[in-house]
Amino acid sequence: MNYSINFFLACLVLIITGCNNPTESSNEKLDRTRDKDINVIDKKIPSKQKIEEEFKLTDENVIDFLFEYEKNNKENKVRIYTNLGNIEILLFSNTPYHRSNFIYLTKKKYFEGTQFYRVVNDFVIQAGNSDNRKISLKRQRIGKYLLPNDFNKGHTHKRGMVSMPSSSIDNPYKMASPYEFFIVQKKNGAHHLDGNYTIFGTVINGMEIVDIIADLPTDERDWPLNNVYINKIEIIN
Repeated sequence: MNYSINFFLACLVLIITGCNNPTESSNEKLDRTRDKDINVIDKKIPSKQKIEEEFKLTDENVIDFLFEYEKNNKENKVRIYTNLGNIEILLFSNTPYHRSNFIYLTKKKYFEGTQFYRVVNDFVIQAGNSDNRKISLKRQRIGKYLLPNDFNKGHTHKRGMVSMPSSSIDNPYKMASPYEFFIVQKKNGAHHLDGNYTIFGTVINGMEIVDIIADLPTDERDWPLNNVYINKIEIIN
């Protein structure tokens, strides 16, 4: 009888002792489960950087985007650093889409490594493109889009004016190619271009550099024999 009672008490102690430990183990398991759930949730939420990287401009969203972007990005002066010297440009506020597009691309560092790839003395120098694949990849990341023309703002293609060329591919409405720009170098201006291209700025310092670039020897495609790179464009106001 005493043996049975002792056996019963021993079993009871084991049961009670066994019931105390799982609580701690369960908490550990619960904590591990929560940690796992948190990790899963964190992986599912894209970072701000990832969202920005995934966003691309298109013909469908570019106007709405630049309309909002223009409100909070009012900068209107930039300095272009080239391997031959610097050029400063004032961007016109009355061509808001083209101004804000240029500021957006500058902040995205698109122009770094692009070139003055078309140089015609006593006419224009044109920049914003390159034969380097890195520039093509930059365009792919930013997006494929065109900008509507904005001719009727009172600007003409005088010497020093900065204008945006039109895309030459399937473009009956003369939509502007947003990644490129040209500077009028001709002394008396290039007024035959008026009404065909959107002027969105003017050179305020560095026309002597424009003249140096325009005077460079070129190949049959008007590409300078010695490359003229845009090292960077800096916003100065």
